[in-house]
Amino acid sequence: MGCVVIEVPAGLAETQSLFNGEAGRAFVAALPGRAERFLQEWGLRLTGPVMHGAVSLVLPVTVAADGSRAALKLQLLDEESEGEAAALRAWDGDGAVRLLAEDPDTGTLLLERLDEARQLEGVEDAREATRVLAELMARLVAVEAPAGMRSLGDIAAEMLDEVGDAVGELEREEDRRLLRDCAAAVREVAGEPGDRLLHWDLHFGNVLAAEREPWLVIDPKPLAGDPGFELLPPLFNRFDRGEVLWRFDLLTEVLGLDRQRARAWTLGRVLQDALWGVEDGETVLEGERPEVARLLLGR
Repeated sequence: MGCVVIEVPAGLAETQSLFNGEAGRAFVAALPGRAERFLQEWGLRLTGPVMHGAVSLVLPVTVAADGSRAALKLQLLDEESEGEAAALRAWDGDGAVRLLAEDPDTGTLLLERLDEARQLEGVEDAREATRVLAELMARLVAVEAPAGMRSLGDIAAEMLDEVGDAVGELEREEDRRLLRDCAAAVREVAGEPGDRLLHWDLHFGNVLAAEREPWLVIDPKPLAGDPGFELLPPLFNRFDRGEVLWRFDLLTEVLGLDRQRARAWTLGRVLQDALWGVEDGETVLEGERPEVARLLLGR
């Protein structure tokens, strides 16, 4: 098929270096060769400009054997991405992009081609977009997580172990109180972390238009757990303070969740993000996520 030279976008190189340090820089340096390898091995032809997210490179391709359209995804394996192929196999195209081929050693995936130009985020009516996302989410969490998937129970235990030190790093009493309240909510439900297959990052930008269905989900960072841990992204994405509780009620209704339990796990997601922020040197809790927590806590 001839040699294809892939130029790594500067934005991807920057985020890989920022998030993954030397491992990210090594991944970026190896990307052109890795892309060429899988184009050849899987009989693919590049059909357009490369695309990228924060941590992965995606090549639009056709399969030489039958001319079908696909997407070649190249990524750095880590604890979030290593379960992606297993999750996509478990969903088998029901609400999510189909997996066509994988290389377990590198995490390289060949995926069904969707319409990257049409994201659910672009739907003007945010309530309609939330309904679409909720219905897709309900289909995904109906599936039991495959054996070996990272566990929400482990994540919850690690978070609760870190709370004491993190509280001491925060400047404001209101933030310290918020962190403690989120942790208290998680303690109430941590004994039953759940076994559903969660996407973990299901916001409006991770839903693309498709041919076989109007919308399909992409880019899971999967884990096994309670569906309530899924709800935070659509609450802060396209943030509207006046819509948060409406969205929360819709999500819990469509997914058939106990509202108090879902609230606790959603506060757990806020706790997770806050702990990461403190680890990165933040001493004040600001932005949409803490605001979601305050609304759920009635503040």
